Amino acid sequence: QVQVVESGGGLVQAGGSMRLSCAASGNTFSRNAIGWYRQGPGIQREWVAGITTGGTTIYKPSVKGRFTISRDNAENTVSLQMNSLKPEDTAVYYCNTWPQPGYSWGQGTQVTVSS
Repeated sequence: QVQVVESGGGLVQAGGSMRLSCAASGNTFSRNAIGWYRQGPGIQREWVAGITTGGTTIYKPSVKGRFTISRDNAENTVSLQMNSLKPEDTAVYYCNTWPQPGYSWGQGTQVTVSS
């Protein structure tokens, strides 16, 4: 079973930036489209951004232009660069296959944006 580990979260002021990373066991990342998801307080987990095996990216409208997803197949990692952060971006962030999550969910990484 593939295990994913998310890292890079923390506390940041509104308008700030943060970079999240996701690493996976084995070498399955290169064969799958990968997405970042998040779950904010009191809401269901939602998709945020995705990247195909060929590097095509797509974003949830509310983060487009602020977030950038990228992948390094050699390192088996996927990153999410988040700029111009807003309090509504506060959530636990997860990575998984996309568009259908197929891995077991990791612990996620908490991102808190203060106003």
